Amino acid sequence: MNTVEIKIDSKKGKISKELHGHFIEFLGSCIYDGIWVGEESKIPNYNGLRKDVVDALKRLQPPVIRWPGGCYADTYHWRNGIGPGNERPVTYNENFGTYELDSNQFGTHEFIRLCELTGARPWLNINMMTSGTEEMREWMEYCNREDETSLAKERKQNGAEKPFGVELWGIGNEVWAGGGCMTPESYANEYRKYASAFPNFISLENGGKPKTEMKRIASGPDGNKPKERVEWTKQFFQELGKFRRPPLDGYDLHFYNWNLENLEQKETEFDERDWDLVIKGCLELDEVIQEQAALIREGIEALPEEEGFFKTPKPDCDLIIGEWGNWHGAAFSNRPALYQQCTMRDAITTALTLDILHKNCESVKMACVAQTVNVLNSLFLTEGETCILTPNYDVFNMYKVHREGLGLETVGETSDKTFIFASEKEEGIFVNLINADMEKDQEIVIAFSDDVQYVSGQILESEDPHDCNTKEEPDKIREKTGRAPSRRENDFAVRLPKASIQVMHFVRK
Repeated sequence: MNTVEIKIDSKKGKISKELHGHFIEFLGSCIYDGIWVGEESKIPNYNGLRKDVVDALKRLQPPVIRWPGGCYADTYHWRNGIGPGNERPVTYNENFGTYELDSNQFGTHEFIRLCELTGARPWLNINMMTSGTEEMREWMEYCNREDETSLAKERKQNGAEKPFGVELWGIGNEVWAGGGCMTPESYANEYRKYASAFPNFISLENGGKPKTEMKRIASGPDGNKPKERVEWTKQFFQELGKFRRPPLDGYDLHFYNWNLENLEQKETEFDERDWDLVIKGCLELDEVIQEQAALIREGIEALPEEEGFFKTPKPDCDLIIGEWGNWHGAAFSNRPALYQQCTMRDAITTALTLDILHKNCESVKMACVAQTVNVLNSLFLTEGETCILTPNYDVFNMYKVHREGLGLETVGETSDKTFIFASEKEEGIFVNLINADMEKDQEIVIAFSDDVQYVSGQILESEDPHDCNTKEEPDKIREKTGRAPSRRENDFAVRLPKASIQVMHFVRK
């Protein structure tokens, strides 16, 4: 058996809870039916937000939710989604094959309410392509202004006495494609304008400091194109370095685990080769994060020092993975648009991706799974009055224990289909063990650099890796109490069932 030592006193950075973020968009049935059913619906709801999804999402304690897109943000006008529901305009949603009327019943107030009910920070993505800086500023003022301006009064008239305090603002979305087919140079020029147009909400009562520190998040590259993503990041920072530069707080890269070899193959139908290709595909994100983090550091370091007394400091810019997840070819033809069933294969890659984010916690600070409900790598699937929690939901729930923990160094060899991650915080040491082999059980020995004892464990597994949760069998795959490892003299022997995910809890003696 392979032996891996966990070095308890060798810390590797703090794991931001915002690595477990979510993304929702007006795409397919993500919003309508998935999150919003309306107050008159027979489906239990909180003022139109479906209760089963909200309650289950709240249990996950989502740290951040990103909305309205995604591609939808490129044509979304926020004023369509405020005011009395029966007075909101009906528009048409052409987003990514949705092709449906849009009632605009889910808007800014409804999104903020979702965030309040679940405890998430809101991340709003502005419309950069079919809008302008004035519309952006007005949305920001509507959301965040405390003073009695006309927009602040309008927000109050619409039911929100206090400002929303939205800190996270995305400036454009995938501007290299549907967001405008821009070049790094043209986007940098637009970014300068939009980033400079931010209102500051300075409060004299607050010592001349803004009560809401708004963060500017730039649209990063297409993470799935190795050459383009390198050149995009290099050129963006080079352009930003010309003359006076605007503030920059985050850089939003998107990475999908494409499974497009056979577009006719259903996401629940695969052999071992298909399985291995998808597992291998998600592992590429590790390289992408390290590459892009280095390019951001180099880009910032290369920025010239400014002249004069009023110098703009070099930015403290975080790498963000604003969209990630499996994208199977069948999703293109599924209805509603991009609806995708999630099997144990998706659970395994979700766990592997989260562990990649954990291991790179010093380089990436926020990430959002795409998407939370009914689209691609979802945690929820809704069918009428039924809400199904996919195996991905269980992965997020099991992995909550790592939030704000310190990553631990692991030393030793594992098989090429066995993966380990460990972190520590006050409650103890938490160890993730993933067997990404579709057919074979594995065994591993875990040693610790200090004396520890096993407390408890959870496991997610299924007899058949093709299994998924359905309306007929909503709990076919659910996390359950794991098997205790075999204590040997100075280490622990663990059996890893095929296609399984385990989280074990240890404490120092």
